[in-house]
Amino acid sequence: MSTETSSGSGPAQTEEMTFREAIRLALREEMERDEDVFMMGEDVGKFGGVFEVTGDLVEDFGETRVRDTPISEAGFMGAAVGAAATGTRPVVEIMFADFIGVCSEQIINQMAKNRYMFGGKTEMPVTIRTTEGGGMGAASQHSGTLHTWFAHFPGVLAVAPGSPASAKGLLKSAIRSNDPVIVFENKMIYEQKGEVPLDEDFTIPIGQASVEREGEDVTVVATQRMVGESLELAEQLDGQTSVEVIDLQSLYPLDTDTLVESVKKTGRLVIADESPLSYGTHAEVATRVMENAFFSLDAPVQRVGVADVHIPFSPALEQEVLPDGSDVEAAINRIV
Repeated sequence: MSTETSSGSGPAQTEEMTFREAIRLALREEMERDEDVFMMGEDVGKFGGVFEVTGDLVEDFGETRVRDTPISEAGFMGAAVGAAATGTRPVVEIMFADFIGVCSEQIINQMAKNRYMFGGKTEMPVTIRTTEGGGMGAASQHSGTLHTWFAHFPGVLAVAPGSPASAKGLLKSAIRSNDPVIVFENKMIYEQKGEVPLDEDFTIPIGQASVEREGEDVTVVATQRMVGESLELAEQLDGQTSVEVIDLQSLYPLDTDTLVESVKKTGRLVIADESPLSYGTHAEVATRVMENAFFSLDAPVQRVGVADVHIPFSPALEQEVLPDGSDVEAAINRIV
């Protein structure tokens, strides 16, 4: 994984932690580093977050910097726009991405356009954290994967980490950015563990993908939960098919160079993302590769995602709809 750090040339000190703990560590480090950083959202304070991500941060930083809000996404997102325009760095939590539409006016018409509308004279350092994805039996209104919506819109950056290390590095970069960034967290990988650099200056540049495993036969570009699924599959297929796995990390801007370099080597591409298949992340990645490496492709690009349906409440139907490693394997088998 490529990173930015101000530490020396020696090996970076790391610690195994969960995805949840890595996010909390990033929040803690950035709030200690910059007094202008504060958090707000539903239940982020005394309750510690609906998924226990913010934890005890309110005890360390107080209720002024870890603010519980009413159930009013439009209200507190609008407050974040004003706070950012006047010199602070709000980190706003939208409990479920499915409800981000409630405050889309504040994001799309105000936050995203503010710098442009004021001729570059203002900055808009807002970080939005939100959860998405199915797998919890939470039914369709709490299980969608909506990151393509906002990766599509000019003026907003969008990231979707697939490991604890990328969660920490990308969130820290988001908070330090002077432009709005939405961090999409898949709720099913909060317990996923991995080595995370402890350097407080460890960041991952927004717009940079990460080659998590090198391979020769096929490239799998994955996001969020599908990164782990693809890495497990690559390990299982070792000796039969050599699979290169890339964690896309950043949805916008997209790291086209890393994708193209990989496909020029393998000649085959599978895109694994939990969002709906039509008009989405899969199509953008496929198009970027075909525009820049068409004659390197030895087989049609394959997509693995959710069919154009809502996520069912029934556990059996939900698992039928959601993609996993077996779907990636089937896609690989179609072209290798």
